Amino acid sequence: MNLPLVDRLGLEGILLIVPTRHSDARGFFSETYNRAAFREIGVTSDFIQDNHSLSRAPGTVRGLHFQIAPFAQAKLVRVLHGAVCDVAVDIRRSSPTYGRSVTATLSAKNGAQLFIPAGFAHGFCTLEPDTEVFYKVDAPYSREHERGLRWDDAALGIEWPVPESGAVVLERDRSYPALEALPAFFD
Repeated sequence: MNLPLVDRLGLEGILLIVPTRHSDARGFFSETYNRAAFREIGVTSDFIQDNHSLSRAPGTVRGLHFQIAPFAQAKLVRVLHGAVCDVAVDIRRSSPTYGRSVTATLSAKNGAQLFIPAGFAHGFCTLEPDTEVFYKVDAPYSREHERGLRWDDAALGIEWPVPESGAVVLERDRSYPALEALPAFFD
């Protein structure tokens, strides 16, 4: 079994995963997901759905999103084209790292993936034009259970790679509550 490189980013359950790439004159081959290998590194989620997004403009911010029970989702995020600054925020009230965030640069070039368990808000900012993000989830999408956290809440201390004035953000994402006003969805 070929285990990927794993970096634990300081928030319980968040993993930066870099699968091995086998390169030659033609390009490369990489096994991006193998259930047995991922279980070996602690990812036991049963992924049931794949999602794929395209963001045309650099500086596009998507997030910070999550779903609540019974449709709370763990995610395995990677970039197929372009690059993102990927963000996860701990919204588990009983966690010692509640309200803290981590960021990672995911790109088609570096092949890195971010595993984000349920109990975290997730978002990203595109760093290149025509960025395509692909992610696996372990629960289906449910509009009724979708929630969000304000992406630019100063209390989170996220250093986004784009100023608020230059960000391409949906009004819905701008209207989400700050951490201080967020209900305790995950205890």
